Amino acid sequence: MDTDVEGGAGRGVVVVGAGPTGLLLAGDLATAGVPVTVLEKRPHRISNLSRAFAVHARTLEQLDARGLADELEAAGEPLTRLGFFGRLRIDLSELPSRYRHVLVIPQYEVERALERRAVAAGVAFRYETEVTGLTQDADGVTVLASRPDGRTERLRAAYVVGTDGMRSTVRRAVGLPFPGRSVIRSVVLADVLLAEQPPSLLTANAVGDAFAFLAPFGDGYYRVIGWHRRHDVPDDAPVDLAEIKEITRLALGRDYGMHDARWMSRFHSDERQAPSYRVGRVFLAGDAAHVHTPAGGQGMNTGLQDAANLSWKLAAVLHGRSDPALLDTYQFERHPVGRTVLRSSGGIIRLAMAKHPWSLAAREAFATLLSAVPPLRRKVTSQITGLGYRYPAPRGAHPLTGRRAPDIALTRHTRLYEALRDGHFVLITPGRYAGTRPANLTVDEWRGDRRTTLLVRPDGYVAWAYDGEDPGETERAVREHVGAAA
Repeated sequence: MDTDVEGGAGRGVVVVGAGPTGLLLAGDLATAGVPVTVLEKRPHRISNLSRAFAVHARTLEQLDARGLADELEAAGEPLTRLGFFGRLRIDLSELPSRYRHVLVIPQYEVERALERRAVAAGVAFRYETEVTGLTQDADGVTVLASRPDGRTERLRAAYVVGTDGMRSTVRRAVGLPFPGRSVIRSVVLADVLLAEQPPSLLTANAVGDAFAFLAPFGDGYYRVIGWHRRHDVPDDAPVDLAEIKEITRLALGRDYGMHDARWMSRFHSDERQAPSYRVGRVFLAGDAAHVHTPAGGQGMNTGLQDAANLSWKLAAVLHGRSDPALLDTYQFERHPVGRTVLRSSGGIIRLAMAKHPWSLAAREAFATLLSAVPPLRRKVTSQITGLGYRYPAPRGAHPLTGRRAPDIALTRHTRLYEALRDGHFVLITPGRYAGTRPANLTVDEWRGDRRTTLLVRPDGYVAWAYDGEDPGETERAVREHVGAAA
């Protein structure tokens, strides 16, 4: 059975995988008027088996730009301090963001909000539909998928994005390797009730050979993640509550009266990254492109940032506003970020796993240095929260180009991230702008006396900035980055 993604193969996108990365991407595309079909091999349900519990400041800004942050903030719990290695504390209360905290909330709550947005925007979902292969040519991509009734369907689209996780079928179909290795084996997971409440919202520590982490679901249950260096068994080895309690006692000093586990499992944590996030008309995002250790809670956040970067570019190309070469920027903007996250999360977990005298001394020295040197602490904090990443800018560009735009107070809209909710570029000027106004451009003015003109991309990064007063320069920038007037 042959099917064109609604709107024709020249415009549609197939997204493979209905996790948070795929849901944000699909919702963005549909909101921009691009026909989208999401293929998901699992049945339709929001699973509580996810491992992510942290939504960092930069991701909250992106969710704010989609009108979702307020409801998630109401459902989660803010944490203004992060603790590492027992005594090291990172204060988030002075972050240069509206969100001066990390939001502790289960991943399934984020997925639920993103799915509702995607459905409202018109995304077509096909559950229990597994991709079995794909081929591409100069005009599009043909996806082969197995339907719930056992029949094979052929879907035709302009582009395909694989957001189908670490074991990505899409990645294998385009022949991309996934180099890396397992860092931690035999990590145990469980959802448990506690007789005693932990002293902090997130509780984590490593002592000797043991590590444990506790986080609340909000429904009375807690997710516990534990690991013991000397208990290295296969992922399919049985798990019982006694093992989990023992690891927790060793790492945290007590097990808080764990009881009534509703689910237990075992997994291993890898560090891997695909060498390319694009092969022709096929893209990778999220765990299909990179996987990291859970240290720092950066995995889901990095995937959502991938989606925010790629979605507006696909929409601009499919609507004919931008040259297809724009899609190449996804690789050189996001691949270095994935590599940095892999290194930083790997560094944290290796310091947490330190056991030899020299490695313990290195951990102590790092903690001391971070506590004593504010610029270094700010750099580490900006990486973990995602606020500090910037994208490459052309030679000679304004220093703000490629940087994240803060939540600027505006004259017509209240602030920048409200203005971004239409998925458009936002032009911020010192005074009235009388130039070209493409349909996908929102124009507003600084609230205050700033004289810099900013053109902000739909993902909240500065595309162009100018300190002069020649209106012709702004006009040229709008035509180059946004497109012609409708």
